[in-house]
Amino acid sequence: MSLPVSSLIEMPILQELSATGGSDDVRYLYERLIDYFPQINEPETAEVKNGTNKNWRKSVQKAGKSLDEKKLLKRVHGSWTITDKGKEAAQAETSGFTLIKSDTEQLSHVGIQKVLLEIGNSLGFFTEMEFEYYDVVWRTTAKSQRISHVFEVQSKGNLDSAFAKLKRAYQIQRSKPFLVLTSERDLNRARKSLAREFQDIETVLEILTFTQIKQIHRNLKPIGEILKKLLDG
Repeated sequence: MSLPVSSLIEMPILQELSATGGSDDVRYLYERLIDYFPQINEPETAEVKNGTNKNWRKSVQKAGKSLDEKKLLKRVHGSWTITDKGKEAAQAETSGFTLIKSDTEQLSHVGIQKVLLEIGNSLGFFTEMEFEYYDVVWRTTAKSQRISHVFEVQSKGNLDSAFAKLKRAYQIQRSKPFLVLTSERDLNRARKSLAREFQDIETVLEILTFTQIKQIHRNLKPIGEILKKLLDG
């Protein structure tokens, strides 16, 4: 089995507990933690789920014991609870990607679509939201028939459906495909799905998070007009 060493499982445990309210039964963590490691293939995942292979559980338990010793979580029988120290460690690990609390309401599906429009405009593209069945598209000019960039914003719903749309855009017009996810925590799940069923766009597709899009927008906004002049030239 292509299992990671237990030390690599420690941070995903903290991130998963932090994202699910701070406490959970380890029985439910075993399966959810698999998604953090794309190298674990489908047959291996099935073995973990049906209980025929105990190595994964041993690795998770070893990681949990180490975290307990470091006082990053508390284990009481099968219940694992992240400590304040553990929360700080998880937050530090994902700094730069974690959603800022004050921005949560702004980082909606529609909000990110609008931000993508503004970024495209700053870069000199003609942009549209909800074009055909794509969330956001960029074209070089308003008259251009070819979609240059296509974005699917995934805050909820079927991830494979988003991949299928991006694959279609790439195959038809060689549009540059982008998947925009709610948070960095979703990256491993997306990459695993991509590698499993959409390998033909794996090398061309870019995956970004809401926070990264906000950072790009924040940095571009002050120089947007200057960029347009440079790009027009």
